[in-house]
Amino acid sequence: MILGQGRSLVLTTLAAAGLLVGGCANIRDQQGYIVDETLVASVQPGVDNRDSVQATLGRPTFTGQFNTNEWYYVSRQTKNLAFNSPRPARQTVLRITFDEAGNVTAVDRRGLEQVVSIDPMGDKTPTLGRDKSFFEELFGNIGAVGAGGMAGQDPNNPR
Repeated sequence: MILGQGRSLVLTTLAAAGLLVGGCANIRDQQGYIVDETLVASVQPGVDNRDSVQATLGRPTFTGQFNTNEWYYVSRQTKNLAFNSPRPARQTVLRITFDEAGNVTAVDRRGLEQVVSIDPMGDKTPTLGRDKSFFEELFGNIGAVGAGGMAGQDPNNPR
């Protein structure tokens, strides 16, 4: 009887450990355009135009905000462990520039060098002025509200 309980305890512990280890899997994700190196290499400046680029690569991820003669194809692969925030593993930003006639003038490619890591200063926003505690902020105006307008009024004759 005791031997059977010990065996079930060991099996339960092993099953729980297996579930915990399975939850710590490395998760990879693909976002945006899926880059096909053969198709990207086939786009040539001076040879292709807007229609041939769209037929080869598809619609762009987005076009230039200030210059509609620039098309961008953005691809990003991220990875994260369990519940951590995803981190970029690979990134490709393909920029195709067209002239006024719609012909390809340049094909540029950028990678992870354009990814910027921004670290906030902390959990408190720096402000100018007095540094008040929570309770000073909460109860600081008690007695101060309406006190300036009360002078000169007759308490027996409210308006």
